[in-house]
Amino acid sequence: MGMVNTYTYKNVTWIDLANPTRDEVRDIVKKYDVDPIAAEELLLPTMHSRVERYNDFIHFTLHFPAWKHSHKETSQELDIVVGKNVLITARYDSIDALYKFSKMFEVNTVLDHNNIIGEHAGYALYYMVQELYKSLSDELDSVRDSLQEIEKKTFKGQEQEMVFKISNTSRGLLLFKHTTALHRETLESFAIVSKQFFGQDFSKHVEAMMGEYSRIEKNVHSLSELLAEIRQTNNSLLETKQNHIMLVFTSVTIISSFLNIMASWFLIDSPDSPIRHNPHEFWLAGLTLLTVGLFLAAIMKSKKWL
Repeated sequence: MGMVNTYTYKNVTWIDLANPTRDEVRDIVKKYDVDPIAAEELLLPTMHSRVERYNDFIHFTLHFPAWKHSHKETSQELDIVVGKNVLITARYDSIDALYKFSKMFEVNTVLDHNNIIGEHAGYALYYMVQELYKSLSDELDSVRDSLQEIEKKTFKGQEQEMVFKISNTSRGLLLFKHTTALHRETLESFAIVSKQFFGQDFSKHVEAMMGEYSRIEKNVHSLSELLAEIRQTNNSLLETKQNHIMLVFTSVTIISSFLNIMASWFLIDSPDSPIRHNPHEFWLAGLTLLTVGLFLAAIMKSKKWL
């Protein structure tokens, strides 16, 4: 069952569709005279992100990473149809930034806080996209905090535990990068179409949207580089620790093997044995083995094998 939320501010109406049904889309086509081909794009998810103009409407699609959701989908699709006075969004899952924007839209309606939104639907679209990108930026800030925490724990000797966290963070960043990869191309195409549709004055707002996306792009690149450095450092420390553990095991093996040989030598029944049949044979043999063991351990300690 779909859900339709309608928000109105002056001459601009925003219709937000969640899992829209064919009947709901048909009603919107009739009420707002939306091109049927554009409306058809709202019914089913699509992977394309091209910008299309249908008479008095522009349609395009943006995909966003599904960071905070537990479902199996890795991205959230947002279909957008914008006209002079109508903005229509269709989604197939909850998008937190859209919910926040709806509250902002309601406040602007009550307080008459921002007159520019009411001039045409393009400005409502601008502020909505800005809020969506702000949400992505906040998510990336959270990733940066996580990486800093991983870095601290790496230098506290928790290299092995951090391997999985580094891998999960890397997977998330890769998902983020792939999901938003087509945003620049989409916004560039929208800039061309919107200049003809909304006029030259709207161009600076499209440039601002592209600027927000560029900052996100740079942030992702910066985080990817930081992650690569942390991974390399973690791997180096982990390898060093593993090598040291192997040296310790090797040293213990050498010492125990040498002492076993000596113990076997003491067991040889020979009339020439210096301690054989000595009343203190047990203590002499034990003291000899202990002394030799400590001597070998001291040598290996000096070589930093232990």
